[in-house]
Amino acid sequence: MNNQPAPQRLLSWFNPLGRNPGSWAFILNRLTGLGLTMYLFLHLMVLGRLAQGPEAYEEFLALTKSPLIKLGELLVIGAVIYHGLNGLRVVLTSFGLGVRRQVQMFYLSVLLALVGTAIFAFRMFAG
Repeated sequence: MNNQPAPQRLLSWFNPLGRNPGSWAFILNRLTGLGLTMYLFLHLMVLGRLAQGPEAYEEFLALTKSPLIKLGELLVIGAVIYHGLNGLRVVLTSFGLGVRRQVQMFYLSVLLALVGTAIFAFRMFAG
């Protein structure tokens, strides 16, 4: 039993030291899932601008040219790639495939997400 007060136990959950790859996979999957859910609501609000007429939508499109918005789009792309690949890892291990290679599959999903995000970043900012 842990004798620490409740706030300290809660704060220790956010301590990145001593975490194993399975914990990181779990945390990243939850964070990307929450982020993508928030993005979905934001996306639906933007689509609602279409109902306000073409002027309102054009005004929003001008805003999307901002570097900060482009960075946000890049984070969404990275989250989608990682979340999808990690989801495939979870499905495979649920069926008993690659259970002994979970750590390697996690690292591979992170690597592929970083590479995919870098490719999108290059195309987004260079093109």
